[in-house]
Parts: sequence; structure tokens; C-alpha cells
Amino acid sequence: MIRRSSSVLIAVALLFTIRIAAYAETPVGIKAVAQQRVHPVLIRNDHNPLLEVKVEITQKSVFLHSLTFSLEGTDDLGDVESLQVFSPGDKQNYSTLATFGDRTKPTREVVFRGNMRLRRGVNILWLSCRLSSTASLSHKVDATCMKIETSAGIITPRPETAGVRKRIGIALRRHFDDGVHTYRIPVLATTPNGTLLSVYDVRRRAGRDLQEDIDIGLLRSTDGGQSWDPQRVIMDMHEYGELPQEQNGCSDPGILVDQVTGEIFVTAVWTWGRPGTHQWSKDGSEPGFEIGKTAQFLMVRSKDDGRTWSKPENLTRKLKKKEWILFAPSPQQGISLPDGTLVIPTQGRDEQDRHFSNLMISRDHGKTWTLSNPASFGNTECQAVLLGNGSIMLNCRSDSPTKYRTVAVTSDLGNTWRPHSTNRKSIIEPNCNGSTYRVDYEENGEKKHILVFANPHSQTGRDHHTIQISFDDGRTWPKEYHRLLDEGRGAGYPSLSRVDDQHIALVYEGSQSQIVFEKLSLDELLKRR
Repeated sequence: MIRRSSSVLIAVALLFTIRIAAYAETPVGIKAVAQQRVHPVLIRNDHNPLLEVKVEITQKSVFLHSLTFSLEGTDDLGDVESLQVFSPGDKQNYSTLATFGDRTKPTREVVFRGNMRLRRGVNILWLSCRLSSTASLSHKVDATCMKIETSAGIITPRPETAGVRKRIGIALRRHFDDGVHTYRIPVLATTPNGTLLSVYDVRRRAGRDLQEDIDIGLLRSTDGGQSWDPQRVIMDMHEYGELPQEQNGCSDPGILVDQVTGEIFVTAVWTWGRPGTHQWSKDGSEPGFEIGKTAQFLMVRSKDDGRTWSKPENLTRKLKKKEWILFAPSPQQGISLPDGTLVIPTQGRDEQDRHFSNLMISRDHGKTWTLSNPASFGNTECQAVLLGNGSIMLNCRSDSPTKYRTVAVTSDLGNTWRPHSTNRKSIIEPNCNGSTYRVDYEENGEKKHILVFANPHSQTGRDHHTIQISFDDGRTWPKEYHRLLDEGRGAGYPSLSRVDDQHIALVYEGSQSQIVFEKLSLDELLKRR
């Protein structure tokens, strides 16, 4: 009888324990969700948001005791230097002003402990990481919130975005790096030696366009983008004409590498003595050639793989038509054709103030240059790419309000042009620069090529920075080959180039840094793994 009573008591106690445990797993008045946003995590950033946890409370006096995260989806924990949890209260935007728990080293399961009162309503917490300087650009980082322990019980947050692993990149240029206010307009190119070169605007005082104190900067990498030399300035008009630097700005760099000689050409537009103007506005540039009257077309050159550079050469009188209001480089990479012809994408405003895109051409490795006819009107920033039949496609930013890319093709180096089948109806944009690049590769002994296109894939803002692939010279861009890199908003400008036989890379103005560098494998682009 005593044994039977003991058994009953044990059963009751066990049932009571189970009920308490069940209650602890689903506390009344608390719910939580976890979500990840698509964007890279970047080397050089002190903080990289990995995962947002939103806890909603309907009762008073609830305290947060611990958060448990899993890093099971991370390729290599050695890529992560440290982890930290931030608590911006009910603010949705990522903030690092308040912390929960201590900064910690990564393990497969990480627990942050503390004692923080949760407010009634919404409470936001962010898991953040700092990456090692040697983190692999081929790896990804992932985090999952497994458990939230509160004074009211334990809850498992509902995951709202499963399978979002974050690609590792580099914060190539950040706000106030080297004391500079803003970095913009990045362009990427690869030399015959495999050296990566990125040129961009160094906007020293403010983020605005010309006229301002802007120089052209350069970063150089000889190891596929894993590390970069210190910044150097390769174009600076200083205080030309005894005017201050803010009236001697150079902007919108373009770059071309001669794949035969190895010589590198960087172009930019220079405006002088026109404070408060913009080269694309009514009073920013005028017909004619004179410095101070019209914007000037400058070029610098390097013959030693980007180590040293010539002084700026003014090509305005050699290239620009006197009646044109503006002639300027397009801020993209040019191409070196198989026969040695050099092609630089350019842009301008004609005598009727029509915006146009065209080509700048050299048949003698940069000794002399000529211009093509405009591809079309109502478009500007453009990039040229060689198609499989030997013709050149020019992919251009369309003037507002058109929200599709302008695409034209020439078979005679721009003497005549015809609209591409996708012209102003297929590739969407928010009126922003884009980048097109041809990648040649071999598969099962057969030579093939694809076109890669990058831009903010949106018609409402410079967000959803995306890479697209075309297998048919740009006629179609299958959705299954789209790669979303960054859903957040940035200034938007991308530029693509090849790293080696197995990788491409791009720089772009993303949500996590003013200039972001990322590298992708050809296998990933082609979905071969």
C-alpha cells in the first residue's frame, strides 16, 4: 500500500513537473521572432548585424536572462573574431548604443547572459559579429536564435527567414577613412598580372557631387582582393588657378587596361571655378573648350601595374565637340578588344542638351583617340561589352522617369547603332549606374561565355543590389540565376571585373559600407554547386 501511494505521488510530481516545463517553454504574454536581412558581413567593420530578434511582451516586469545562438551554418568559426548582442530598445534600425551580455568568442553554440528589463511592447535585439582580417572571401556566416530565457519562462523564437547565410566581403572604403567624409563612384579593373585596381571619388568635405573638393583615389590588391595597399590619390588638381580645392574637383572615374601592353588609363571629369553647380545641371557646364567655361576631360596613365601614375592630361580639345555642353567619361571599366582596339565608355550633353552615351576608341594603344556617334539619347552612365558575334553592346542608365535600362548594339565601333532586343523594356533600374561584364570559361572542353550584370534591382530606390547572368548575349536574364547581394539601400554604383579563371568580383555602394568588395566563384554563378 505504501509502495502504491509512493508511485502515485511520484506520478503526480512528474506530471506537475512536465506541466511547469511546458509552461516555461510557452510563457503567457511573450512571443518572439528572429529574422536575417540579406547583406554581406564585412572585414574592417567593427560591427556586422547578423540576426535580429524581436520580443513582444504584454505583461509587466519581465526580465531577459539569456540568449542562445547557434552558428552551425557558418563555414569556418575562425573567420569570426567576436560576437556581441546589442539592444536598441524598440528601434527597428540596427544600433550599437546599448549591449546585452559580454562580447564573446565564437563557438558552435553561444550564450549571452544578463539581467535586462524588457519593456511592454516590442523589444529589439541584434546579434553582431566582428570578422578576422584573414576571413575567407569565399565563406559565409550564419546564425540562428535557439532559445530566449526570461523571468517569465523560456521561449524559442519563430524563424522568419530561414537559410539566409551572409557572404563575407570587405568594407573597402568607409565614412571618414583617412579623414575623408565620403567615398563614391567605385570602378574595378584587373591587369594582365592579375592585380585588382579600384578607383573612386575621394569626397573630402561632403557627400555631394561636383563642384566640390573631390580627388580620384586608388586601391590596389595583388592577392585576389584579400588585402589592399594603402590608399593613394592619383588625380588631384590642388589649387589650380589660385582657386581653392573645393573649386577644383575631379569626379566620376573610368578605367581601362590595355591587355596587350599592360598600360592602364584612368579618366575623370574636372570642373574649375563654378561653385554651387553640377556638371549635369544647366549652369554646370557650357559649350566651348575653355577651363572654367566647360567641364574638362582628364586622363592619367600607369605603365607599371598601377604603382605610379602620370600627371593629368587634358583631352578636352582633342575629343569634345565645341558645341557640346558637356563631354565626360562614364564611371565604368573599358574593354580591350581581341585585335588590340581600346574602347572607353563615355557620355555627355549635346548642343540641344540631350544626354547621350557613346564610345571613345583608340587603335594605337592609347596614343590617339576618336569618338563614336551617340548610341541614343536620354541616357548616360554606360558600359561596353563584347558579344559573341564580335559586336559591342552598350548598357546605359536611362534618364528619369524611364525605369528600364537603355541597351544598344554596334557592329562598326559606334558608327551606327541599333536598339538591343531588351532596350528599355527588360532590365529594371532605379535610374542608377550599372555594370556589365563578359566572362569566358571552358566547360567539358567547350569554350563558352556569359554576361554578368550588376545593379540595384529595383525601380523605387537603390536597394536590392543584385547580380544577374545571361547565357545568350543579354537577350534573357533567367531569374533562377539572380544573386541578391544586399537588400539594403546604398548609393548603388557597382563595377564588375575578373579575379582569376574561377572568380569574379565587384565593388559597389551598399548598405554596410560606402564601398563594398565581394568575390564570387564561377561555380556559384553557374549553379554548379
